[in-house]
Amino acid sequence: MAVFSSPNRDAAAYPFQSLFVPFPFVCFSLALVTDIAYFMTSDIMWQNFSSWLLFAGLLFGAIGLLAGLLDFIRPRTRPLRPAFATTLLYIVILAIAFINSFVHARDGWTAVVPYGLALSAVTFVLLLLAAAASSRKYARLAWRV
Repeated sequence: MAVFSSPNRDAAAYPFQSLFVPFPFVCFSLALVTDIAYFMTSDIMWQNFSSWLLFAGLLFGAIGLLAGLLDFIRPRTRPLRPAFATTLLYIVILAIAFINSFVHARDGWTAVVPYGLALSAVTFVLLLLAAAASSRKYARLAWRV
């Protein structure tokens, strides 16, 4: 059985950050959903879900940042690195989610409804902008535009 390898050894390596970046996107999006559910039902379970989702998103976001720093050192991941503006947007998203986590740490209705819900919505909008900015770069690489 023959083993075939790529003739081009300079091909881009898969970046490690791509393994961890989707988790905060999902967690922060679901935190918005659970905040809306808490707003509609006033059931404390949804506030707890939001807090845990924010924690998980921040944890995987921090791991994603560390993996991004490792990818920054690796020369083979250069073509697949996100743009500087996109990286800054990711850091802003994590900072807003960190503040949102502190807001959700408060007790009762005020932990979510006025500011927690707004911060979750802002985080979600920034997530959409980051996804759009990232997809443009990958589309340019794939289509050589």
